[in-house]
Amino acid sequence: MSASLLGPTRRGFLKGMGALSFAFLSGGTVAVFGRSAEAQSMPGGRINAWVTITPDDRMTILYGGAEMGQGVSTALPMIIAEELDADWSTVTSEQVGNDLAGVYGNPATGGILYTAGSYTVEGYFTALRQAGAQARQILRQMAAAHWGVPAEEVTTRQGAVLHDASGRTMSYGQVAALPEPVTTVGEVAEDSLKPRSDWTIIGTDVERLDIPDKTTGATRYSIDVDVPEMVYAVQLLAPVEGETPTVNSDAAARAVDGVVDVIALPNSVAVLARSFWAAVAGRDALDVTWSETSPFRNADSEVELENLASVVDDMTADAVVWESRGDEAADYAAGNVISAHYTTEHVYHAQLEPLNAVASVDDDGLGAEIWIGTQSQTVSVAVAAAVLGTTPDRIRLHAMQMGGAFGRRTWFAREMLRDALILSRAVGRPVKLVWTREDDVKQGWLRAATVHRFDAILDDAGTLTAMRHRIAAPSTFQFVQPDRWDPEVRMDPLIMEGSETRDYDIPDFRAEHLLVPRVSRLSAWRGIGWGPVCFARECFIDELAGQAGSDPVDFRRRLLANSPRALNVLEAAVSMSDFGNAPEGRAHGIAFAGYKSSFASGVAEVSYEGERLRVHRFWAAVDPGLVIHPQSYRSQVEGGILFGLSSVLAERSSFTQGQIDQNSFYDYQPIRMYDVPEVEVRLIDSGNPPGGGGEVGVPMTAPAIANAVRALTGAAPDRLPFSRRT
Repeated sequence: MSASLLGPTRRGFLKGMGALSFAFLSGGTVAVFGRSAEAQSMPGGRINAWVTITPDDRMTILYGGAEMGQGVSTALPMIIAEELDADWSTVTSEQVGNDLAGVYGNPATGGILYTAGSYTVEGYFTALRQAGAQARQILRQMAAAHWGVPAEEVTTRQGAVLHDASGRTMSYGQVAALPEPVTTVGEVAEDSLKPRSDWTIIGTDVERLDIPDKTTGATRYSIDVDVPEMVYAVQLLAPVEGETPTVNSDAAARAVDGVVDVIALPNSVAVLARSFWAAVAGRDALDVTWSETSPFRNADSEVELENLASVVDDMTADAVVWESRGDEAADYAAGNVISAHYTTEHVYHAQLEPLNAVASVDDDGLGAEIWIGTQSQTVSVAVAAAVLGTTPDRIRLHAMQMGGAFGRRTWFAREMLRDALILSRAVGRPVKLVWTREDDVKQGWLRAATVHRFDAILDDAGTLTAMRHRIAAPSTFQFVQPDRWDPEVRMDPLIMEGSETRDYDIPDFRAEHLLVPRVSRLSAWRGIGWGPVCFARECFIDELAGQAGSDPVDFRRRLLANSPRALNVLEAAVSMSDFGNAPEGRAHGIAFAGYKSSFASGVAEVSYEGERLRVHRFWAAVDPGLVIHPQSYRSQVEGGILFGLSSVLAERSSFTQGQIDQNSFYDYQPIRMYDVPEVEVRLIDSGNPPGGGGEVGVPMTAPAIANAVRALTGAAPDRLPFSRRT
């Protein structure tokens, strides 16, 4: 029996004699059912079947996070399996597609199914430990009842229950086959959970559950889905946001062999065909003109950067205070103030799999089956229900693994799913809507451009006593989540997070956001606000160290003296790299730049080969607290470092008259293999709860490289990418 969604009106997954499914009820109670009849008698309330065990000892564990290569399909089941005393070799996992009862959601993201910002393991950890522990209690109780012994005498070990006094044992699969009635247990006390000294799964490099199928090509992404009667759709998309099409003629498109329909939408003209390439040929044959009335027709990225630079220096401009400590009235107009500016330009996500979705709308138009790679099942279901004017229970979502996301498949894939549903309803058959790479680049939702101004005061001893950080940028949050944007408060975490700078002991500190109107579509990018913020801040910290006549490491040591975890990663990075002793012709640069509850410090070793910047080595020390699966975490940090390096070397999106200038990977250039340095990652377990890993590699990378360039040449880049430095 395979595990699947279980809701108050969807209990069919329990059909199948002998299978044992654990349901977690409201109030912290757990129930276990062995027969579908028993399931039907279950009391109402929230229900969440995390674990299914079959008599052949196979265990399926559901997980709420979205798998996009980061390994949550392994890490989250590991947490349950640990407390359950499971035999990991019997475990498989399934991603949740919907959450009608509202119980699979991540506590750290408001209880919805949403995977972004490195919240997944951090958010689910406590709840999943409890789930595994309660399931283990149920297995003990069922075995005890069968043997006629007290439950306190029954123990578990690696997928089996044991009664040492009598020498009896049963596998979990044998327990699943028992005819016992419903058993319930309450919440397991914290001190009854397994101590870390007894862990055999968490913290080990068990084999990832998703790798074998990815290695053999068996993993299916939404772009691989093929269902009966399906047609392909491609779109001629508006070249400028907000413009509408006028179809002068679609005769040539309809004449292409295989084309079945041409449909005009508010933002595009879609061509539907029996093959993808026929749809592309039909699109190329369209005769369409565009409205040319969008206010974004005048948008220009160079003008935007000039405007941001002007606003950040305008001390009369309205500023939203994000963080303030100490004396807000520090005299930054005095002669001893040190000031500097830093710029980060737009970048595109460049995920390997372009956006796509498969939708099959029901005959009555009020339900649909959907296959999509999404970072939020909850958002995708809500979008589908809204488009069809129906209720979420009519949406059957298959949440597919993703070929990369990095923020591109959170709130930003809504239009893709909307259009797929509209087209399927219009033609009365399943539709696979695919954007080409060129579509994805041209329609990119970009990381916001930012300009940073720092002002700081050093005392006579070279101690940093006051610092102000001003960030000029449009609001990403206002654009992507307008229903949650508070126009009175105007707080944007997607721009400002990381600017708090709380680990540095600076008596007087202020961070403020100068909002400007957006002139492009915006989104979060890997590293969120921390990437641009930490690039600017850590470059400025090196500048201040130079002004104070201090070594950059010693200067940071003093600032981090009251933050033991921060100081620890700094010292580890220094030790790993033998900082300051680079080979001849090379130089080292350092940065302290974590992400939320994870602490990190990085060291880059660079040189110039002619005009080309070469990063030879990169060392990263990371304290994320507890690490569930070290191999996956290291991979995440390494990937983040390469993301950061790619934004240093060349990645850049620009636009002219509202149209993105780049087209594909030949002119939007992510990092190439020959640019990849040797990377060493050291994980430090400080005993704290688990923190995220997907973002933490990005923020430290650019400033460490920039500071290495400063050490090598005497001048640090102040702009991302470095190829655009002024």
